Amino acid sequence: MGTHEAINNIIRLVGGQGNINKVWHCMTRLRFDLIDDNKVDQNEIKKLPGVLGAQLQSDQFQVIIGPKVNSWYEQMLTVLGNNDTVAPAATKGRKSLISLFMDTVSGVFGPIVPAIAGAGMIKGLLAGLIALKVVSAKSDTVMVIDLIASGVFYFLPFFLAVSAAKIFKTNEYLAAAVAACLMYPSLIDAAKALSTHQEGAVSALWLLNAIPVSVFNYSSSVIPVIFSILALSYIHRWVDSIMPDVLKTVFTPTLTLFIGALAALVVIGPIGIWLGKGLALFIEGLFSVSASFAGLIVGAIRPVAILTGMHHAMTPIALQNFSDRGYDMLMPMMFMANMAIAGSTFAIWRLSRDRQERTVTLSAAISALLGITEPALFGVLTRYKKAFIAATVASSLASAFIAFFGVRLYGYILSSIFSLPAYIGPYFIFALAGVVMALVLSFFLTTLLVGKEQASQDA
Repeated sequence: MGTHEAINNIIRLVGGQGNINKVWHCMTRLRFDLIDDNKVDQNEIKKLPGVLGAQLQSDQFQVIIGPKVNSWYEQMLTVLGNNDTVAPAATKGRKSLISLFMDTVSGVFGPIVPAIAGAGMIKGLLAGLIALKVVSAKSDTVMVIDLIASGVFYFLPFFLAVSAAKIFKTNEYLAAAVAACLMYPSLIDAAKALSTHQEGAVSALWLLNAIPVSVFNYSSSVIPVIFSILALSYIHRWVDSIMPDVLKTVFTPTLTLFIGALAALVVIGPIGIWLGKGLALFIEGLFSVSASFAGLIVGAIRPVAILTGMHHAMTPIALQNFSDRGYDMLMPMMFMANMAIAGSTFAIWRLSRDRQERTVTLSAAISALLGITEPALFGVLTRYKKAFIAATVASSLASAFIAFFGVRLYGYILSSIFSLPAYIGPYFIFALAGVVMALVLSFFLTTLLVGKEQASQDA
């Protein structure tokens, strides 16, 4: 059975095209917003070649494909008529706030993860080369490579705006225009002057001497942009509904942009900045109470968060930490979790006697080692619950260990074994020890808990 046939079967087994309200993808999963979840045949979908797993989570049906998900998604769009939004035949019940939040975050971040992961990898390798003194930090070579790596993060609001516009079903170019307002040099320069206490710096610009526009640097920001585009989607629909047809072409985008940009600059942007700061302060407060305890908790929930799709909720906090403080302590814990998952999967590979299963398991283990854990979690560890517990315990203890020694990152990077160069510096030895602890402990615990007989059985 080829990929095209498998995709047709997936559409049929989720209830047909008429049951699909929306389909999108993250790095490893096809995600469906369905009209009637009861029409899904999960067991048959799991049997399809190339499908690593499937689950219904928070009113969202997910089909786990692995690294080839983008190819599957594009072929699915072709089958569905090259449109990721399919007109529903019926209205689905109201979702919970948690479901809406997870759909939004995963939908916004999913498509842009390759860009930030690729740029992050370049940034991490560059940091390693500088630390090893292979290249000079002041050389033109470093300047060129750094602008390649840093451009994505500096202009992240544009990426988020376009991605969010697709999720909120509004005009992508108007969304980019709102992001451009937040990123305009005069606002950023005013924010930099304020942060450095330059003479004449102001905390707000006044529109018509009555409306304050708070001065913030929105480069690399996450929360303000997402909420601004959400508001823009409602503003656009409202303006379009009251505008006479003869004036819509010119005045609908004009009024939408003006109101949407003002809402972003005056209300949503500042609230988003402070909300992001609040989330970061909460995490920081957890560390201030006990770094090891914070690591213990974050490390324990990380594998479950990936399994349920809730791991995307940590990404905005990490990115906000980079923007506000210049470093983050959450991402090293994500790194430990990935290594623990890899270790447990390698143990299942070693214990398994079935040749075909060994091949699949080894591929999943290597993928986890490189930072993509879904194949290991959905293809292996969900079938061996004790192995999943072993990975969780190892992730928790390794995260507590590195948190105790204050291991941190100074730039976003994929949580892969190749991320180690990004840790070169005062925390490198502890980061390396944490990786070894996560791999060895998860491997040992899985071997101890699972045993050869259970590992050789089909789940």
